[in-house]
Amino acid sequence: MELKRDVYKELLAWKSKSNHKVLELEGARQVGKTYILEKFAKKEYQSHVYINMIGSSGKDFLQCLETAASWEPGKKRENNPVYKAFQLYDPDFSDCEDLLIVIDEIQESSVVYSKIREFARDFKAHFIVTGSYLGKTREKEYFLSAGDTEVLTMTTLTFPEFLDAFHKRGLYESIDLYGGSDHAGYDELKSYFHTYLQIGGYPEVVTTYLEGRSIPDCESMISNLIQIFVKESSRYFDSPLELQMFKKIFSSIAATLLREKKGTPDLTTDLTKIVFKEESGRITKKMTNYAISWLFLSHQIGYCSMSVDCSNLDIVDNCRYYFNDLGVAGYFLKLTGEPLSIIEGVLCENFVYLELVRRIRKQEIAGQVPWFAIDKKTSGELDFYVRSRIDNMDYGLEVKRGKNRANTANALLERGKLDFIYQLKNTYGGIADRKYSVPLYLCGRIPFNLGL
Repeated sequence: MELKRDVYKELLAWKSKSNHKVLELEGARQVGKTYILEKFAKKEYQSHVYINMIGSSGKDFLQCLETAASWEPGKKRENNPVYKAFQLYDPDFSDCEDLLIVIDEIQESSVVYSKIREFARDFKAHFIVTGSYLGKTREKEYFLSAGDTEVLTMTTLTFPEFLDAFHKRGLYESIDLYGGSDHAGYDELKSYFHTYLQIGGYPEVVTTYLEGRSIPDCESMISNLIQIFVKESSRYFDSPLELQMFKKIFSSIAATLLREKKGTPDLTTDLTKIVFKEESGRITKKMTNYAISWLFLSHQIGYCSMSVDCSNLDIVDNCRYYFNDLGVAGYFLKLTGEPLSIIEGVLCENFVYLELVRRIRKQEIAGQVPWFAIDKKTSGELDFYVRSRIDNMDYGLEVKRGKNRANTANALLERGKLDFIYQLKNTYGGIADRKYSVPLYLCGRIPFNLGL
């Protein structure tokens, strides 16, 4: 069962560019990178070469590189050792603009990764490199000069992509943000959102749901995906103690999300205390930081920073974590034993976080990661604070599951710290002065140009 992915349009846009940069496609394991690249290569190019550095094709190519390295480089491109390696690997190799070369799991070879500069500068062919554990390429033996690559991130299915699988994306894109459409349409989207909130967007999980409509089957699939990720990641940890700690990091992150606190200035210390008792002395901040960085670079988790008094210039970096897939988030949140109503509230907040990450990538809002905010005067907290890059206005986002009033957001609005408020609720929506109520599941469509 094929699932339509929006990243395909971005691949087409990359191909049409004339700058000839290598594309580095990032993304977590099992989000569909290899599948979409195979489809893209077959449909958009006359010919393509696929090399998997973790498989036999990767071993063969490395051997070709080693053989070609003994050739005397000359002024002609044909004498370039990398060019020779491709000729040795594929006798029919013909460098041209209608050829796509995909190198998968590139993190397995620092030798091949270091050749990206030559791919970008010395070939007519188009190159895409990818892998699920590209955090490995941040180590010192992996060198890549700035400007040689263009980075594209592929995520699990977004809510619009999820709806596409049920032929409901048109309803999502056309329904009025503020309650002006037929209520039946909102109710229908809300029911799909409830399912999405539980299972997330991993393609294999979504396909499992499409085939059997079974949430428990989806949860079993999520559990399996997590176990495989942990097992594969274990190859990159040096000691059993580090691996033991790594396995507990996910649950510890869920615990930090459930704590009612204004973030923390030192997430590494906070998690170290949760994973193991501080007095044990066995776990160091360095070990914890490595595990957290691995999860971040493997696209399992993301950071959220804190704004003081809704100032875009007073930011405390990386004070909170969120999960990059709602199904994974739900899995670990449920292990805490907290009530489902509390867990659902955290998942809704996580959902809005992921939507803001996408708006940052589109360069619509400021920051490298989303921001939440604290109000020093009232000691209140704002779920998310956005500084628009479109109209340079300040927006407050409140994620509300019940009938609770957005007291902190209202106080900030009255004191001029915010220009507009978006209240994201399970309602049909409405507008009152500078306060906009929008159904939670439509937050991916809210505009940040109200000041124009």
